[in-house]
Amino acid sequence: MRHQPHHHHSPDHDHDGHDHGPPRHHCGPRRRHRRRGPGRGHGPRGPFAQGDFMGLFGVRRPLRFLAHKLDLDDEQVAQLAAILDDLKTERAQAAVDDRRAQKLYIEALSGDDFSVEKARDASERRVRSAEAVQQAVTAALEAMHALLTTEQRRRMSTLIRSGVLEI
Repeated sequence: MRHQPHHHHSPDHDHDGHDHGPPRHHCGPRRRHRRRGPGRGHGPRGPFAQGDFMGLFGVRRPLRFLAHKLDLDDEQVAQLAAILDDLKTERAQAAVDDRRAQKLYIEALSGDDFSVEKARDASERRVRSAEAVQQAVTAALEAMHALLTTEQRRRMSTLIRSGVLEI
């Protein structure tokens, strides 16, 4: 039996002796990343979340998601788009109000004397903003109830109950 000489392979050469460029580095088996969202340790989601990058109801594209999950027709999609847009506008206004309140708190604290008036104004601004968002959420849910069929409402309730959607 003839002994084959052992060849030392350089990192740039394959078993066939050809140069295939620098080696590719792998960090173990390829893993599928779990989706972030409610119930996965990534913070609050939904219309009341602060700094929510996921969008309304805790999903990145709520209109597309709901259209698919609820099997909406084109007319329902158009009406739901308007409902979600109104809710998104109210949430954006709440974010602006929160930044203004934050500035007022800073002003109240940073002066030589504490400004109770500015702190009270900031707190009242936050309360009014939260009430406006709550009213917008209630109006959105009422409009969705009128828009959806009984079966679609049942499916949406299941999505909320299971934590897939958050209100």
